[in-house]
Amino acid sequence: MTSEKRRTPAGAAVLRGDITRAIRRALMQELAAVGYGRLSIEAVARRAGVSKTAIYRRWNSKLDLVLETVVAAAGNKLPALDTGSLRSDLALLFQVVAVALGHPLASQIIPDLLAEAARNPTIDQTLQQLLRTKQQEICGRLISRAVERGELPAGTDPDAAVDLIVGPLYWRLAITRAPLTPSYLDLLVESVAAGLTADLAASRPQEVPAPR
Repeated sequence: MTSEKRRTPAGAAVLRGDITRAIRRALMQELAAVGYGRLSIEAVARRAGVSKTAIYRRWNSKLDLVLETVVAAAGNKLPALDTGSLRSDLALLFQVVAVALGHPLASQIIPDLLAEAARNPTIDQTLQQLLRTKQQEICGRLISRAVERGELPAGTDPDAAVDLIVGPLYWRLAITRAPLTPSYLDLLVESVAAGLTADLAASRPQEVPAPR
């Protein structure tokens, strides 16, 4: 019996990973430069050095390209936030987020997409689902560990806690567009930790000074 080399079926699309990565990089650069509204497949193709066909073999539309690329970028794993204390976990989280959001591409793309989400229900739904998933994955575990360590009360509302953690970062990034400086992050750690632990401190019985 003669052995035959296995061949790729005729007509099957073989998508090269290097081209896909080049398109994604070009998309992020173009999106940062012109925003979603002025973004075009033609411009992304030119920047990536590929044909429009190469893009349309992978994504059906500009919207699909943007959403898939943003979701893939957001899916990058963060380091394990388990330092042994709530304040240290918050400090590490804020430092990682500050570095990520401080990247020139991120600082330009994220506010633009948030603004576009107000006009485009598909973008809004995708971003909302992505944000909820990432918040639960990161902040939800952070809160659960703090409860297990006794740093937060067992009845801590995870949604409210996530809002308290993420809210200041969103405000700083999308509204005031102010930098996330080290001094601001230090202050944020103390403020958020104090807010989260307020219920626990209030629930603990107050010591009555012994009569002298």
